[in-house]
Amino acid sequence: MKMGCQGCQAAEPLPFEFTMAFHPILDLQRNRVWGYEALVRGLSGQGAGQILGMVDAANRYKFDQACRVKAIELASSLFVEPDTHLSINFMPNAVYEPAACIRATLEAARRVGFAHQLIMFEFTENERMIDVIHVQRIITEYRKQGFATALDDFGAGYAGLNLLASFQPDFIKIDMELIRGIAASHARQAIIAGVVAIACQLGIAVIAEGVETEAELDTLRAAGIHLFQGYLFAKPSVASLPAAWFPPLGSVGVGSETGVDAGRGMRAA
Repeated sequence: MKMGCQGCQAAEPLPFEFTMAFHPILDLQRNRVWGYEALVRGLSGQGAGQILGMVDAANRYKFDQACRVKAIELASSLFVEPDTHLSINFMPNAVYEPAACIRATLEAARRVGFAHQLIMFEFTENERMIDVIHVQRIITEYRKQGFATALDDFGAGYAGLNLLASFQPDFIKIDMELIRGIAASHARQAIIAGVVAIACQLGIAVIAEGVETEAELDTLRAAGIHLFQGYLFAKPSVASLPAAWFPPLGSVGVGSETGVDAGRGMRAA
C-alpha cells in the first residue's frame, strides 16, 4: 500500500542509522571541484550495500527523505565554495507525489541556507521502470523547482537510450563499465564519441564516472568530456570532503569542445 507524503512524519523512526560519504566531481576544463556526490554509509563506515539491505517497502519512503535531508545538512557544514553542487541519489519508486514529496528537501535547504539550485538528483533503474510517465512527472517537477537531474549508470542495464529519449535529464553519468579499458578499445571510444555527440545535440552535460587510470582520463578528455568522477581523483570520505587529485595543467588536450558548458549547472529549460 502506498504511503501518502504525510506518512513521513507519522511513520515509525528508521530502525537503523546512517551517514553520508562525499565523492568529488571535477570540472577539468576549469580545474576545480564542480560538486560532490553524497553516498550512503554506515556510522562506522559500512558500505552502501549494508545500509540499503535494511531498506524495505515499509521504510523506503522515509529512508529516501532522510537521505536527502542528511546530505543537505552535511553539505551545508562542509562545503566552502558557494557554487559547489550537491548530487543526491533518489529512488523514483519512493516518490509518490512529486510536488509534495519535495517539500522536505526544500525545507532542509532553506533551514541550513543551502541554495537548492545547486542540488542535482541522480536516478537510475537496474530493472525496467514500470511507470515511465510517473518518472517524467518527477523530473518535470524537480526542474520546475530549480533542481537539476542526472541519469546515472548510463549504458548499463536499462539506463540507456530509451530512458534518455524519455526523460532528457540535465546530465548523464556514463557507467564505468563503458569506460573501463577505453584507451585500448576502438569500440568503446566510438560509443563514447556517439554518446557525447547525442548529449551535445540534446543540451545535456556528460559526466564520466568510475575513472581509475590516467589513460582512461586522457581518452575521455580527448572525446570532449570535462566532468569526471572516480578513484583516480579521490575516494569517498565519510562525513568529510576528500582532497582531490588534479592532472597537471596542460598535460592533455581536451579535444573538441563538445558537450554542454558545465558551468551552467543545467541546460536551459
